[in-house]
Amino acid sequence: MNFARTMSNSEFSRLSKLDADEYYYTPEGYVVFTEKYLLKRGYCCQNGCRHCPYGFNKSKGRIDKK
Repeated sequence: MNFARTMSNSEFSRLSKLDADEYYYTPEGYVVFTEKYLLKRGYCCQNGCRHCPYGFNKSKGRIDKK
């Protein structure tokens, strides 16, 4: 399966600049950012990321201290 074909050129360009340990693909083809990338980005986006290092609780809508 070639995921690059399902992404726009700009999305693919952004991913190609990341280290291999900063993201991965799920079996369904979604891009998942790792804790390393999220810490490097420097802020919580409050989307309930799978590897959120900031402790965001999507069901409560707030950051809970870890």
